[in-house]
Amino acid sequence: MSELLKITLPDGSVREVAPGTTPADIAAAIGPGLAKAAIAARVDGELRDITRPLERDAQLALVTAKDEADALELARHDFAHLLAEAVQALFPGTQITFGPSTDDGFYYDFAPPKIDGKDRPFTDDDLPAIEAQMRKLIGANKPLRREVWSREQLISRWKQQGETFKAEWAEELPGDEDLTVYWSGDDWLDMCRGPHLASTGKLDPQAFKLTRVSGAYWRGDQKNAMLSRIYGTGWLNKKQLDAHLTRLEEAAKRDHRKLGNEMDLFHLQSEAHGSVFWHPKGYKVWRELEAYMRRAIDDAGYREVKTPQVMDARQWEQSGHWGKYRENMFVIPDEVPNVDDEGPIISGDADWMALKPMNCPAHVLIFRQGIKSYRDLPLRLYENGCCHRNEPHGALHGLMRVRQFTQDDAHIFCREDQIVAEVQAFCQLADRIYKDFGFTYSIKLALRPEKRFGSEEMWDMAERELRDAVVRAGLATEEYGWEELPGEGAFYAPKLEWHLTDAIGRTWQVGTIQSDRVLPERLDAAYIGEDGEKHRPVMLHRAIFGSYERFIGILIEHYAGKLPTWLAPVQAVVATIVSDADDYAKEATEKLKAAGLRVESDLRNEKINYKVREHSLQKVPFLLVVGKREADEGTVAIRQLGEQQQKVVSLDEAIALLKAEAAAPDLR
Repeated sequence: MSELLKITLPDGSVREVAPGTTPADIAAAIGPGLAKAAIAARVDGELRDITRPLERDAQLALVTAKDEADALELARHDFAHLLAEAVQALFPGTQITFGPSTDDGFYYDFAPPKIDGKDRPFTDDDLPAIEAQMRKLIGANKPLRREVWSREQLISRWKQQGETFKAEWAEELPGDEDLTVYWSGDDWLDMCRGPHLASTGKLDPQAFKLTRVSGAYWRGDQKNAMLSRIYGTGWLNKKQLDAHLTRLEEAAKRDHRKLGNEMDLFHLQSEAHGSVFWHPKGYKVWRELEAYMRRAIDDAGYREVKTPQVMDARQWEQSGHWGKYRENMFVIPDEVPNVDDEGPIISGDADWMALKPMNCPAHVLIFRQGIKSYRDLPLRLYENGCCHRNEPHGALHGLMRVRQFTQDDAHIFCREDQIVAEVQAFCQLADRIYKDFGFTYSIKLALRPEKRFGSEEMWDMAERELRDAVVRAGLATEEYGWEELPGEGAFYAPKLEWHLTDAIGRTWQVGTIQSDRVLPERLDAAYIGEDGEKHRPVMLHRAIFGSYERFIGILIEHYAGKLPTWLAPVQAVVATIVSDADDYAKEATEKLKAAGLRVESDLRNEKINYKVREHSLQKVPFLLVVGKREADEGTVAIRQLGEQQQKVVSLDEAIALLKAEAAAPDLR
């Protein structure tokens, strides 16, 4: 008789069961309610199928829909497989590749079938039929069954089925490992690590929607075949789906690209892929942010610097960035040896230069100028540094993902005994700034990645220092969403991340501070200590906006274009009802400008309702309406954006009111 397994439940109780017992069996033994509710299990922390047999003593926690993160991951994974099965049922000859879950759904990449010898890419018109087929598969309640196969079995299967992409991938899998496939019923399978729900019927047929089709290269490489990627969003129930679709509608209204065009803030075009053309109004927003940040960093003891755009490749090799970021750097020869009628010819031994993708090595070079003493530390160097990264065209997205961007970047060079205090001060500075913009946030600590520079002792110390600083700042609490993220640090340092929550509940990773002992070593930064010997400073990399471009994009969407008065490119418009008030409107406009306000006048021969509507679309915070009566009485009728009521006040009162509204939060 086989020895019984000891399975420990979350309450500490232990059940002895025969080998081969499944978590579903244990749920059923506990009670019918749990048997119905349990959808998966965590075995020694690993998420597994509810029907996968237990093979050793283990800690067991049963997963239900109340464990939303796990439940959503399972459901979205299942929806992706159903999508692939449905597409192959409807479009014979389609090859499947891969389909992961995403933050709000899933996608799957397909090599479309050929019709009359030509590829037949999928389109959005195909989505309703695919959705209907997916619901049919859910209704069939097909069991999802796990099997372990060898690599040879997988390769043979895919080649027999004409699945060339899957066969290529299978040939690269380890030959000495057992690999898993999942059957949907007895007639369709995909190779997958899992886990999955017990059957297709566990999914809510009304809890998903296919959203769009796009192109995607096989394995993300432009040299490979173009595939059709079908995206979907998937949830646990229809209520969650409806709430998500409502958020998407609201997000579409807030799209910074649409609002940026309507408000005449900026544009992008193919002549400068990934670089922004800022219009006067948009650049006014930029300048206000820049002035605000300068006041903040001046008060915090930073010294602003400016460094070159182009630096010798050897500097990037020494820093370690060349090996990590070379493919994302714009590289040019230092000199063109000779030129003929065909254009420049670059010799193989040319010295190479690179547009900087980040500012840190340049700040080390400034630190190295002259001898630094321990008394000079901490030295806080700040730069509104323009950087370039060669992002793929397909990854570019408005202001959110660009090739040219400007960081509110700073590096703090400090002694070991100053690290925690400096990070704590930064936490408090970031807290004040984010609250000035109306954001709530959570803080995450990204820990050492698998591939990294530096010793384990160094990483232990750096992670502990960041953790201690957040605790001292009072931010390592549930209120601030404190969380630690294993494996997500930079290759040279752990980092704290600030994740902002916007007005419709989306999160944006923006600010960061990293505790780095690697770069000062690699670039030979040193100071003279109290003992007269050379010591390495620790380098804290930090940013609050992240980049001006992306932060402005986030602000536009957070405020739906209705920027706070202090940031609005035009803070008020004086609009006339009749031409008899033109002279008074001009006088009022000049007085408002003299008070430091950004004001325009609208003297056009248009109805006032037309003017109100037009300036509302431009998201102007205040409209000051004047007619003959206002001109005679020296008053204005103030209408604030988003409000139906207006109030009549004297021009002096209006100036005082607008000056108060237009003051930046740090100047109030």
